[in-house]
Amino acid sequence: MAAEHRSIGPDLARGIRLSDLPDCSKLVGHCGDAQVLLVRRGAEIFAVDAHCTHYNGPLVDGLVTGDTVRCPWHHACFSLSTGEALRAPAFWPLACWWVEQRDGHIFVVGKRKRGEAATSERAVEANPEKIVIVGGGAAGFAAAEMLRREQYAGSIVMLSDDEASPVDRPNLSKDFLAGKAPESWVPLRGESYYSKNQIDLRLGTQAVRLEPRTREVILAGGDSVRYDRLLLATGAEPIRLTIPGADQPHVHTLRSLADCQAIIERAATARRAVVLGASFIGLEVAAALRARGVEVHVVAPNKHLMVRVFGPQMGDFIQSLHEKNGVVFHLEETASSINGNEVKLRSGDTLAADLVIAGIGVRPRTGLAETAGLTINRGVVVNSFLETSERGVFAAGDIARWPDPHSGEKIRVEHWVVAERQGQTAALNMLGRAEKFTAVPFFWSQHYDVRINYVGHAERWDEIMVEGEISGRDCLLRFKCDGRVLAAASISRDIENLMIEVAMEHELAS
Repeated sequence: MAAEHRSIGPDLARGIRLSDLPDCSKLVGHCGDAQVLLVRRGAEIFAVDAHCTHYNGPLVDGLVTGDTVRCPWHHACFSLSTGEALRAPAFWPLACWWVEQRDGHIFVVGKRKRGEAATSERAVEANPEKIVIVGGGAAGFAAAEMLRREQYAGSIVMLSDDEASPVDRPNLSKDFLAGKAPESWVPLRGESYYSKNQIDLRLGTQAVRLEPRTREVILAGGDSVRYDRLLLATGAEPIRLTIPGADQPHVHTLRSLADCQAIIERAATARRAVVLGASFIGLEVAAALRARGVEVHVVAPNKHLMVRVFGPQMGDFIQSLHEKNGVVFHLEETASSINGNEVKLRSGDTLAADLVIAGIGVRPRTGLAETAGLTINRGVVVNSFLETSERGVFAAGDIARWPDPHSGEKIRVEHWVVAERQGQTAALNMLGRAEKFTAVPFFWSQHYDVRINYVGHAERWDEIMVEGEISGRDCLLRFKCDGRVLAAASISRDIENLMIEVAMEHELAS
């Protein structure tokens, strides 16, 4: 996303005193019109873009570990020495500047060209001739991008049954849906990116069968695509309503750009909306529609919101936050039918609705894997390298159930950042790198002006330690089991959230 930044801090071209940048510290200044982050690590001083290339998070508020810096907002990670985006959700590198030290002063003397002063070139091994990716979402895009970044010169075919090129899906339930972001922010890359990088992106193309024996993907219509390595990144699909009236044109789910555009078009004239389900998608949609001035009612079978993920205190805060913004909840309720512009509830009550959004969950799209005979267990089972039970076939994203080294269990999560990072790891392993997927799961959820960051994975816990004040929007929750922290959720505690992520990584490495 593009953003304009005014020049702040000292003019680094004119220099600053070395003593103004103590060891292990950060400082933001400017070089011309560019904001530059200086980081000192012992004798080394790095100069890079001051803002994350994902959503422009301020890196000066992030965490420096070794020769990397992590964004406080969504945990993207960059190399300070090369600027490379090491971890999703960022893909664009940071710009880097040359630094000189003279007479006890630090001077930023010019912008480096991309790749300049790189310490080594990646070795290009004997790689497969053709890689096919089934899926045009987070994992599929991240895999294709990583393959080309790793200088893979073979054929990449990406098969997507969507009509739109890969998009930044979190935006569809957040800023874009709320009318706070232009549509130009939604594509992960422009159309020219795929042709320029020789990625054969085939939109509106449905894969109907996988033939591991002959290494072919069969398409609707009978055509086939051969592969040497295959990545299944088919994602998840919304669970559809089955109640009478669910097929009416004002009833929607939200997954694709087309879904979002249809909701925006309807919201332009709608006065009242009913959201069925208090999922993350459901509640973010509720917040976005309130930003557009639409009256919103949320119907959900739960007694409390988000208890399974966040626990009761955070769940109650989220409900209170939505209620303060005008959302009306109908909890311990479900819809029994939709009759024109009325939603009838099981209790017999009715709600007026010019627009209905079903946010009742998603299910992994495992059909291709099932028909191919791959091992399935509430998802496509993969090993630590994200390879399925069929050699040469990998899976990543919402469909993958992998052995999580942090919890010690096989898990499947539906997080955007996890899908992107799995796509990156799968790409490396399709090139024979034998890299285990060990990333700590991370996601964020946006409700009005409140961002909740969650790191780790806790399907169950026996203790929630609360630091700070949830109601004051300044808190950190640690989810513990047998005394061990499995996950943490935070509001306005970005650096602590990052530190927990690093601690989990170090725990695994030790």
